[in-house]
Amino acid sequence: MNDEFRFILDRAARGKMPRRAFLGRAAALGVASTAATGLLSKAVLAQGPRQGGSLVVGMQGGESTNSLDPAVAASQVPFLYGYCTGETMVTIAPDGSLVPKLAEEWEASANAQTWRFKIRSGVQFHNGQTLTPEDVAQTLRRHSDENSQSGALGIMRGISSIAVDGDSVVLETTTPNADLPYLLADYHLLIQPNGGFDDPTSGIMTGPYKWAENEPGVRHVMEKFDGHWDSSVGHFNSIEILVINDATARNSALQSGQVQLINRVEPRVAGLLSRAPGVSVESTAGRGHYVFIMRCNAAPFDNNDLRMALKLAINRQDMVDRILRGYGSIGNDMPINAAYPLFDDSIPQREYDPDQARFYYERSGHSGPIDLRTSEVAFPGAIDAAQLFKESAAAAGIDLNIIREPGDGYWSEVWNVQPFSASYWGGRPVQDQMYSTAYLSTADWNDTAFHNAHFDDLLIQARGELDMARRKTLYSEMGQLVRDEGGLIAPMFNDFIDAHNDQIAGWVANPAAEMMGGQAAIMMWSAS
Repeated sequence: MNDEFRFILDRAARGKMPRRAFLGRAAALGVASTAATGLLSKAVLAQGPRQGGSLVVGMQGGESTNSLDPAVAASQVPFLYGYCTGETMVTIAPDGSLVPKLAEEWEASANAQTWRFKIRSGVQFHNGQTLTPEDVAQTLRRHSDENSQSGALGIMRGISSIAVDGDSVVLETTTPNADLPYLLADYHLLIQPNGGFDDPTSGIMTGPYKWAENEPGVRHVMEKFDGHWDSSVGHFNSIEILVINDATARNSALQSGQVQLINRVEPRVAGLLSRAPGVSVESTAGRGHYVFIMRCNAAPFDNNDLRMALKLAINRQDMVDRILRGYGSIGNDMPINAAYPLFDDSIPQREYDPDQARFYYERSGHSGPIDLRTSEVAFPGAIDAAQLFKESAAAAGIDLNIIREPGDGYWSEVWNVQPFSASYWGGRPVQDQMYSTAYLSTADWNDTAFHNAHFDDLLIQARGELDMARRKTLYSEMGQLVRDEGGLIAPMFNDFIDAHNDQIAGWVANPAAEMMGGQAAIMMWSAS
């Protein structure tokens, strides 16, 4: 690298030279555009966060039914704007470690049943009110309320007592729980004044951005909150989220510069999009999985022979190859993969077997078409995936009737309501949280209506088990129960595929969820 190139690289990285001019000068110096772009990205990142500018995000996963109540956040847009405007007690770093947030430190009793969280002082809500430990306690109490409809209710049921002691919140659990701090990082548990009891939809929280405009299903605008306590996040002056549920329109908006960041890039176009000038496609492997869910308490899926027939009637490898295009891996009808600690890789992989599927189907006694509901918002390629499922099931004599549902209202009227539908899960940091949120009998988000008392007992045992070998054995048994008796068909674990243009910098892969674990908007910054 000669001195002249170093000079123009430094000027471009500091925003003193437009990117186009930099690439032109680099080409004149004999540096290929791909190499120059890569070096510029590294140089911008090395400069560190730059304050100012505006971010416009184009997203799939917004609906007219979206609420500002973090308890009921269930799709991608509320997931992102929740992290822009609110904060949890702790967060989880990309490497899986716990990071203090509104709780600055914590400690547990020897049996992991009493936990003390010291609440950070001097934090302000958007209305100027000062955060207190009582606000934190009240937030946890509200999400523990059976009437809250909170997505965190399943994990909160394990907490028997919530108390305030000076500057700390003290939690008692019904059984030992070594993973409790991880559970409190759940994105529903954003801290609100008086816990949100007064008005859960006010949008008033402690995050780096405060609400300016809110049009559910259309657009959301947030302005930087000057009173925010943490200078390491919130670098843009404003953030606007445009709801663009159509994948082609979303990609076009990024390439035209209408938006700078998008989610849910479809695998079939990821390679093509990555070749567009000034665009970076970010693919991150993790715990996310694309699924078909059968509600075990609804006919005809209350018959395990029929459920097993459908699990054997899906060609997983074909679906991974044709839907994910290499951006993922095959699933095994349980929500856990090798990205989780204590994963048991000795559990046999379920394979496509139309003969065995036919056997279980005939034994179930069912006849006639089976309705499977899907939508373009269920997951990228969901409609094509449902069609592939229909084709592979037909070889076993099973007739799937694919019903294409509109995107608006899918997460409120189809998912967790209809007997058989396409869905997705972003995964959770630890197995206990994934199982507590979606498979515990009492969990509100138990979308397969899986009610198994033995599974529930194993979950409680594993939660307090400090012997990791024993804990792994318990998780293995739980996984096999879900796999063999549950209503989950999990053909594939997806990579999270997002994309941004070169107007912004600071991308860091996070396997927890898409968009840097939901925090891309508050962690990235303007590149010029």
